[in-house]
Amino acid sequence: MKNIWIAALAFIFLFSCNPKDKPEELIIFHAGSLSVPFKQMKEKFEKENPGVKIFLESAGSVKCARKITDLNKPCDIMASADYKIIDQLLIPEYAQWNIQFATNEMAIVYHDASKYSAEINEDNWYEILLRDDVFFGHSDPNSDPCGYRAILTTQLAEKFYNSPGLTEQIISKNHEYIRPKEVDLLALLESNTIDYLFLYRSVAEQHGLKYVVLPDSINLKNPDLNEFYKNAKVDIVGKEPGSTITQTGKAMVYGITILNDAPNPKLAQQFIEFVLAEDKGVKIMEDNGQPSILKTNEQYKNSMPENLLKYFSD
Repeated sequence: MKNIWIAALAFIFLFSCNPKDKPEELIIFHAGSLSVPFKQMKEKFEKENPGVKIFLESAGSVKCARKITDLNKPCDIMASADYKIIDQLLIPEYAQWNIQFATNEMAIVYHDASKYSAEINEDNWYEILLRDDVFFGHSDPNSDPCGYRAILTTQLAEKFYNSPGLTEQIISKNHEYIRPKEVDLLALLESNTIDYLFLYRSVAEQHGLKYVVLPDSINLKNPDLNEFYKNAKVDIVGKEPGSTITQTGKAMVYGITILNDAPNPKLAQQFIEFVLAEDKGVKIMEDNGQPSILKTNEQYKNSMPENLLKYFSD
């Protein structure tokens, strides 16, 4: 009798664990600055698609790419704060195409308790950052585009404000407040450990923080100023040990792709469509302060899933 009960329980257990009942899973690596809008997309997508479970993992975009190339971590989709990271580190070994889907701009972020917050503006922000009693932070250029964009911004500011030596003065100050990704700095600001930080305007708006709106000539926002932005350059760690990649100033554009060995490519394509849909992902991005853009290089269209090509029809 006992053996019969054991067999019956085993049958019930196996039946209840039918693989058909297992939720579909999607793994997304994304830039820290996408944390708020992608969380909202995850919630809406899962609601529209019962039985789907999305796992979001945020990090600096360079670090996201390294998890794929160096650590071989399973991933379906990568969304980068700089589309060039996908081009430089993932294509063609790990991905075949790259969609440019959103924009942003650099800002100097602070709150009411920040020293000299009542007087900082677009003309004097760099002078205030250099005061001895002021502390500021930025993310690591080798891990995060916001980090190398902070350096590009100061290089452009040096030229724009005609202030020789400004870049070296800023970059050599407060090294102890460099963090892997830009959103890691928010806790330092909120605890009054630092007074200011180089951050994307969208993140400041999402977290209700104050910020200095920088002139277009230095905020990396305006594609019409790309020729001027090219005056700024910074080297970051490259693909191979000891190698470097030169990042040149350019209006900032986010990129997204599906990995060659994505565990669930069909669901990944469905999510990308959600991101690109005007009444879904585009609206969520724009509601979070990140204007939409939709571009791709012509050569990528040949390898792009057919259901995504409709977004690039002339």
